[in-house]
Amino acid sequence: MKEAMKARAKERLATIRLIQAEFKRVEVDERIEIDDARALAIMDKMVKQRRDSISQFESAGRDELAAIERAEISVIQEFLPQQLSEDEILAIIDDALSGIDATGMAAMGPLMGLIKPKLQGRADMGAVSKLVKAKLTA
Repeated sequence: MKEAMKARAKERLATIRLIQAEFKRVEVDERIEIDDARALAIMDKMVKQRRDSISQFESAGRDELAAIERAEISVIQEFLPQQLSEDEILAIIDDALSGIDATGMAAMGPLMGLIKPKLQGRADMGAVSKLVKAKLTA
């Protein structure tokens, strides 16, 4: 935050303040101390919200607002772990799939329950869900 202030990076500073405000809101609302796992979940949710906003802004022809959301996503992702490649995600899915008894789409819930903690903050869960569905229907 201090670096952003010194560099006079207004957009970066505003996004960092948004992150801190969200952490504080969760701490006050839920009366908890935020640990690393919870912080990852909060930031992952913030990225997802911004992706949804981008699609809505683009469909409404508001490209300038979509650009602001993209800039916020890039700043938030700097604080998240490095994103996994599709091959790494598929390897995690295959590993988890070998430990599940169910087959077909009945395995979707238990499988997502196993892989979500491993992928939290490291992959877009919507894309992961599509990969899991493709694996289960194949």
